[in-house]
Amino acid sequence: MNKRILIVDDSSFARSMLTEIFIKHGYDVVGEASSGSEALEKYGQLKPDLVTMDIAMPGLDGIMAIKEIIHSFPEARVVVISSIHSKEIVKKALLAGAFDYVIKPFTKERLLKAIDKALLQG
Repeated sequence: MNKRILIVDDSSFARSMLTEIFIKHGYDVVGEASSGSEALEKYGQLKPDLVTMDIAMPGLDGIMAIKEIIHSFPEARVVVISSIHSKEIVKKALLAGAFDYVIKPFTKERLLKAIDKALLQG
């Protein structure tokens, strides 16, 4: 059975690009969310194997969304994909429970390595 991914990003372009990459590499994209609060709601409904999370989003940002998801679902695996690359934000995301932090623009290889690593650690 293919691993199921929930993509969270406020950019529809980013979501469709990620969807295309994941489907091409044998993953099932089971849902998309454009905000942290929507991500929390969809995680509860879909129970994906992995979540990709943007940081800068309207309302509940990525860091808070990671904390909320991990608090409610300790088994959750989250990989951040963001254009924000300050050391402080990366550290906050990892402390919140993210498995990895992929900086946009990314290579497909870097992205897939992060996804595979997070899924294997589960």
